[in-house]
Order: sequence, then C-alpha cells, then structure tokens
Amino acid sequence: MDGRVYRRYKMAYWNYFCWGVSLMVMTISAEACVFNTLKVTVPEELKPGYVIHNVDLKSCLKNSDFTIQLSDPNFAVQPSGLLYVNTMTNIPSEGRNLTITVQNEETNMKNDIYVILLAEDHKVQKRALLKRVKRKWRPLPFSIKENALPPFPQEVQQIQSDASQKYNITYKIYGMGVDKPPVKLFSVIPETGMILIHRSVDREEIPQYKFWAQALTRDGQIRDSVLDIIVNVEDDNDNTPMIPAGLVIYVPEHSPSGTVVGQVKGTDRDEEDTLHTKLKYRIISENNKLFYIHPETGVVTTMSNALDREVKDAYELLIEVRDMNGEIYGRSSTGNVTVKLSDINDNPPVFKSQSYKTSIEENKNTTLLLRIPVEDKDLINTSNWKAKFVIKKGNENGNFYIETDPVTNEGLLYVIKPLDYEKTSKIDLEITAENEAKLVGTGTWFSVPVTVNVIDVDEGPEFEVPVMKFRIKENEPNGTLIGTYRAFDPESKTANGMKYYKISDPASWINIEQSSGAIKVANTMDRESSFVKNDEYNITVKAVDPSLKSGTGTVVIQIEDVNDNVPRFTLKDFSICQGGGQLGYVDINAQDLDAVPNSAPFVFEIPDNKDGNWKIINVKETSAQLAQAKPLLNGIYSVPVIIRDQQGNGITDTVTVRICKCHDSGCVEQQNSIGFGTWGILAMLLGLALFLLLCILLNCLCKKKLEKAPIDGGAEAVLLKSNTEGPGEEVMAPNIKIPGFVPVEDDNFLQSANHSSLKNSHFAVSGGENHLKRDSFIQRDTLNRGESSIYGNTMRHFMRVVNNGTLQSNDFYGESGAQHYTNSLEGNTLWLTNRIYLDKKRDYFARECEDRFAEDIIHSYEDEGNGSVTSGIGCCSQLNDDSGLEFLNKLEPKFRTLAEICSKK
Repeated sequence: MDGRVYRRYKMAYWNYFCWGVSLMVMTISAEACVFNTLKVTVPEELKPGYVIHNVDLKSCLKNSDFTIQLSDPNFAVQPSGLLYVNTMTNIPSEGRNLTITVQNEETNMKNDIYVILLAEDHKVQKRALLKRVKRKWRPLPFSIKENALPPFPQEVQQIQSDASQKYNITYKIYGMGVDKPPVKLFSVIPETGMILIHRSVDREEIPQYKFWAQALTRDGQIRDSVLDIIVNVEDDNDNTPMIPAGLVIYVPEHSPSGTVVGQVKGTDRDEEDTLHTKLKYRIISENNKLFYIHPETGVVTTMSNALDREVKDAYELLIEVRDMNGEIYGRSSTGNVTVKLSDINDNPPVFKSQSYKTSIEENKNTTLLLRIPVEDKDLINTSNWKAKFVIKKGNENGNFYIETDPVTNEGLLYVIKPLDYEKTSKIDLEITAENEAKLVGTGTWFSVPVTVNVIDVDEGPEFEVPVMKFRIKENEPNGTLIGTYRAFDPESKTANGMKYYKISDPASWINIEQSSGAIKVANTMDRESSFVKNDEYNITVKAVDPSLKSGTGTVVIQIEDVNDNVPRFTLKDFSICQGGGQLGYVDINAQDLDAVPNSAPFVFEIPDNKDGNWKIINVKETSAQLAQAKPLLNGIYSVPVIIRDQQGNGITDTVTVRICKCHDSGCVEQQNSIGFGTWGILAMLLGLALFLLLCILLNCLCKKKLEKAPIDGGAEAVLLKSNTEGPGEEVMAPNIKIPGFVPVEDDNFLQSANHSSLKNSHFAVSGGENHLKRDSFIQRDTLNRGESSIYGNTMRHFMRVVNNGTLQSNDFYGESGAQHYTNSLEGNTLWLTNRIYLDKKRDYFARECEDRFAEDIIHSYEDEGNGSVTSGIGCCSQLNDDSGLEFLNKLEPKFRTLAEICSKK
C-alpha cells in the first residue's frame, strides 16, 4: 500500500472516530456518571448561553442532596446538570479541560467529572470513505449556525464518492435550498464536492434542510447511489421572550396571603429545552407589596389579605421575562399584567331610612303599599348586590307580600289580603334586607320597622262565615228548612234591613227567604245528580243592606244518601260456548248509584219457581257467575235473577243467555235450509183457488148491479169539477141548497160531514184509478155556481145525504131547470159511473194536445168572508165581448156583484 492510500484510510478512520465520540457523548448523557471523563466538540468561539452538555448529576449521587462546583468561571452548570457558557470565551486548538465536582451533603462524598472541550476545525478535510456494501458515501447529518456573518459563500461540508477512484467524478446537488425554495441557498463545487452556503439562515423559519447529491462522470452517467444530505440549523439566541399582551388574571377580594392569582407564561421562538428558552420572571412595578411572581414558573400569588374591591378593583403589574435562565446577558422584555379583584358578598344591603310609615284603606288588596330603597356596595347586578326582602314580623295572617324591583333593587311591599279596620287599625311590620348570595365575613343583615295604618271605610255586609256548611238528606220534600245563612253590617254589627238573594243555584233546588236568609228545599235534591260533587252541592248567596251595599257568601250543602236506587246489571246479554262436555257460565256484574251501606255487597238469587236450569255461584261484592245447573240445548234463554243491596232493596232483572257453537270465542250462526214441503205446496194452491173463486163471485155481483142501474141519455152519475168561468145557461135557475156534502171512501162508505168546515175544499178525480180520491167531496158553492157537469153542461148530478142516510140523485136538465127524476141507486151504480168517466179520461190523456194539462189541474178559490152577498163565488172567465151577458140582470142578489164584475170586463 503506497503512502497516499494509507493517509486516506488514516484520515477516514480518524473522522469516523470523532463522529463516534460525538455520538457516544449524546447517547450516554443520561448516564454521565458511568464515565469520569467526557469529550465534547464545540465551536472555537463560544458565546454566552451556548449549551455544551447535559450531565445527569442526580444519578451519580442516587438522588441525594448535593452541591456543585465548577473549575472554570467562564462556564456554569445548573443543578439539573446543564453545562453552558457563562461568558464569551475561545477554545484553543489543543482543547480545554473542565472539572465538575459534585459533593453529597449527607456523606460529604465527592465525585469529579472531567470534561474535555475540543475545538472544531473551520477547514473541512476531505474524507476518504471506506468501501461498504451499500451507500458508500453517506455522511452523518451536519449542522450550520443561523445568523452567520458575511462574507459569503462559506464552506459547509465536503462530500466524496468512492467512484472518484475509478472515474473523473463531478458532483451535483438538488432539492430544498438548491432548486427548491429557498432556492440558491446551497451549491456544490462540481470538481471537489465542497458544499457552500450563500447567505445566512433563520432556524425559526426552517430548522432543517434536506437535499440530494449525485456523482456523475463527464458523459452524464451516474456512477454512485444518490446521497441524501441533512443540514440542521443550530439555534442562536436571537429571539426575545415575550409576555402575552392584554393578560388579565383574577383573584377574590380579601383573599389570604399566598393565594394563587394566576400564571404568566412567556413565549420564546428559540429552540426549546435550551438556555435560549429557559425563562425567568420578576415584577418590576414600583411600590408592589401585594403580589409576588415565582421566577421560574411565573405563578402570581398574593402577599396580603387587604385586597378590597370596593377600595380598588384592579392592579397593573409590570413583569419582566428574561431567557438564559435569567442571566444578565439574556434577552428580556416587559409586559403588563392586569390583576382584577372579583367581588365577594362582604357588604350587606343597608336601608336608607331607619323606619317607614304608610297607610291603606281597608278591604283593598293587590295594592302596592310602599317602596323601600337600600344601598349595597358590592358589584351591581350580581347575586352579591341583588337584595332579597323578608317580612320577619307582623304578617302572621298573610296580608302582605314583598318582592324586589329588578331595576332599582328596591323592596316593593304589597297588600294581597284585605285589611279590616274593625279588627286591626294599625299593623307593625319588621322587614329584613338580605342578598341572594350568602354573606361573607362577620357582618349581619339589617332590618327596619314599617308601620301600616288602616283607614276606616263604610263597608258592605259580611256573612257570619265566608263558607257555611249544612247537611240534609236527599229527596226531602219541598219547603224543608236546610239552614239559615245571615249577614251583618261590620260597622254596627247588626242585620237590620238585610235582604238575601241567591246568585248561583245550578240545579234550582234551593229557595232563600229574602228577609231572614232561611234556605229551604225548592225541588227534589238528588245525591246522584251530576250537579253534586263529592256529595256536596254549592250555592252562592248575596246580602244587601239598606244602603245597597252587598256582600257574598258560599253555602255548601252536604247531601246524605238514602236508599233510593236499586242495583242493576251493567250488561244483560251473554253467550256460552257449547262443547267439552262441561257446563258453562257467564260473569254478571251489577252497580248501585247509592253509597255504602245502601249499595254493595249485593245478593244474587234465582227465583224459586224456576225450572232449575241455572244457578248462582262465586258471589262477590258486585259480581257473580250465572252457571248452567244441567246440560241445555242450544238456544236463547231468558233467566230472571234477583239482585238486592245490603238493605234488601232490589229488583228481579232478566239476563239473556245464548248457548251456541263457537268459533274463535264467538257464536257461529246456524245455517237453516229454506224450502217447501208437500203440505206447503198444497197450502199455497188452496189459497190461490180461494182467491180466484172470490174474484169470480165479485164479478158476477157487479154485472148484476150494473144491469139494474138506469143510464139516461148517456149521462153518468159522477162528480166532476167544472172550470168554466163564463156564466152558463142555468144561471137563472133557482139556487140549489145543499145541506151537506158526501165524502166518498175507498170502501164505498159515505159519511155526512159539516159543510161549513169544507167551504174552500175542492173535489178532484184521480186519473189512473177506478174510484174517487179518498176524502174527496162535493162543495155546496160549486153546486150553487152550476160547475159540476158531465160532458158539457147537459146534466148535473148531485148527491146529498138526507136525515135517514139514504143516498139520492137529483138531475136538472136545460135552462128551464125542470124537476129531475129521483131513483134509489145501489153502490155499484156509482162505481160503474166512475168507470165510464175514467175510461174517457184515459182517452183524453192519450191525445197529443199540450193544453190538456192546463184543463186537468186543481183550482183554488178564496173565501170572501161571512156576511158577503157574494160569499162562495167561484172564478169568472174573461169574456171577449159584452154579448150574451143579458142573463146577468136576472140573477139573484147573491150573484149581482159577480155580474157587475163580469160586465166591466
């Protein structure tokens, strides 16, 4: 091996040895006492606050109390073992030795720790790398100082690949700080692999940089693996610690000394867990004797118990925070912290006056009587300030009520129950003012006397008691005295001239005597009525004195029960399912509206004279079971049951029980087949034969009667309604006096009726029937007018009933009014006549003439009243001219008015 190769291997070995020592120091810091000597590589120039090493001193002495001594005053060590630079110093090239002496205070045993400080070389040597299987040229992470001073560029580190032994290598870097933000911070000399930095960096912005390096030949081929390079930025104490602006902390007033107020936490952007961020605090306010701040924790506590919010409610503290553990060379700043005193209820409300007086008229209520002001020094609108008033004395009858005005904090005294001058003319109250919060300290609540004078007024009557109670049995007879409810004048204490009235009596059961106030039964009082609640019936009574002043009272009548109701079943229809070979039963329940002892328990019995099909079992207070005594056929059974109350008052009630086949607990309807047997068919045929025989017999009788009926000149004896309004040829005929009318029944039964009651009735014929409409009749006025006609004024057929009930027919012919013939007609003659008329009526309706409907309607006529010479006149048709009206001059006085009317038309 030539000398050059040997030197390269020796240099690589030495570099790895130094890196190993540095790594060893970092890893064994927690066990520093295992070694008596520590070697630490540090910069050649050391600034104050630079942390050299963290020595675990407590583990050396097994957590005993100890003292520390350091041989060099340019350095300092904390009890925690942190070794740092105290003053500016330089490390020579040969290094610097420090001795840390730790002494146990109990045993006085000493232990020395030697620290060798080695200076870093600014000229970075080229490091020959040993051959490795992988990653032959990866260096350890290296660091740079933030805030480095110019000139730039400055050398950082040199990289070299093993490929340089075979090839002419050039180096290239890329990544963060090279071609990525922040760009152009690092560069590399291609031929030597020296990494350069071109400007200063800020650790607080970027604490670490990571980029990559490549080893290439001139033809651009990569001859080694890509090397990732990590550059850590070493912290410089370039940031000043700060106290948050506007920090406010609170403490209750009158807190004892040593009470924690709050904690001040400063912030420092430098690297954590270093002296650069090791902060200490102190209060630099002038004349501060009330508060103390812990130097290391920043906890603020009180130094006095004389903090009174009512004297001063806030304090401003000027606090300094310094890094480097408070050393004089550390960076520092100040900030204002506000300490506010929170309120406690150490001041009770105080009345503004030593006593109060007021007055009110008697009988007034819900009236604001007095406003009572108070003062409270505690924080306004808090529970320590809000007053709460209590009436301690004088309100035994509950006449007064006091509350707090939420705005003014005054006490509002009300009268809620009327005062009576005749009973008390003056009332002395004692009112105490408290707070919603409990009073703190040795203070007490204050009270004030209040005098209330009652003013006398002329009052209305008062009843003996506001509510009077009486007792009475129900169903007492009317007039029974229930009791007397009297009122008196509160001024004179007399009832002279008092009158009594009832205001409310929902069921109208009560009468009250106006002069005496005696209350009596007016109607039967029923305890089971809906007007009675809990056996009580209430009425309101009013008393009025001579000056018309009034007062009211209530009467409560307690109604005692009598046994006026019998027990009854609540359900009477039941079903029993047949099957299983067992006898069935049903549950029967009863109720009685009366009260005990006039109601339950009930007695259930079956009458003795029954057939023994049923029996009563399992009798309870209001129920029992009705059971079969023996097997019974399916069907419906009515079972009488005797039910009685405790007093033996009862009835026999009937229960309906159906025995049937069931499906899903319900009776199945029996399907009965309906059909005729032989005897049924014979019965129908026999009935049909009898009906045909009856029809034939009636037909024969009708024909025989018809043959005997004389029909003259085609005129039938039928009653018609004539609507001819013009005077007929018979107007000069003598008036026909009809003593009555003949109502025609469906069964051809003719009855006589009072003609005067039917003056305005009308006769009508049903078009599609073979008989006259039921209760139709002939009107006398119609006969007088000559309006009853058959097929055109050739015959009038009238019927009247004579005293012996014989039906007679009277016909008048022509203008002469000759005597008509009289024959006795049988009933079939009348119906035959009707048939002829109805056949013609049917043909008439078959015509396609629209005006036929106007001729077949019922016309109404008005009664002109009694005493009129034209009473009973029908309508007159309007004539086209005056010709043919000469006959009107020959009419009797009854029709002269009609003639005059027709003549004018």
